[in-house]
Amino acid sequence: MKEEEVARGYLATVFSCRCPRCREGKLFKNPIALGLTRNMEMYEACTLCGQPTDIELGFYYGTGYVSYLISLVITGITFLLWFLFIGYSFHDNRFLTWIICNSVFLIVLQPWLMRFSRSLWISWFVKYDPHWKERPPEERERTNKDISNNW
Repeated sequence: MKEEEVARGYLATVFSCRCPRCREGKLFKNPIALGLTRNMEMYEACTLCGQPTDIELGFYYGTGYVSYLISLVITGITFLLWFLFIGYSFHDNRFLTWIICNSVFLIVLQPWLMRFSRSLWISWFVKYDPHWKERPPEERERTNKDISNNW
């Protein structure tokens, strides 16, 4: 009896920036880095299943909103943790220190956050296909190679 391959779960796929259709192929060409231009280079299609990553013109514009909401959640969590462990006071610099620490944390996290937002965004529009080896991916709707990946 042949063992079936177990696919990654949804969250593991999104956090590891994998193709949402096959959950195996990588979405990004380069490892994560501080240089944002090389950091955001995506494959035109999944190297395993052929799923296009740029589905239509301006497809990834919505990731700015996703990134912003995730940043707000992270800020809320750091605010709560700082409050529980250190506390806030306007009589000393604790509140200012939290703002600076949170800002630096978000800036350092930005390269990963931009990738994560794209991975999450495409996962909402491209569903997992357990039979991706037998079926071709859906055709792209509207694309323009001249402005593809032009951020």
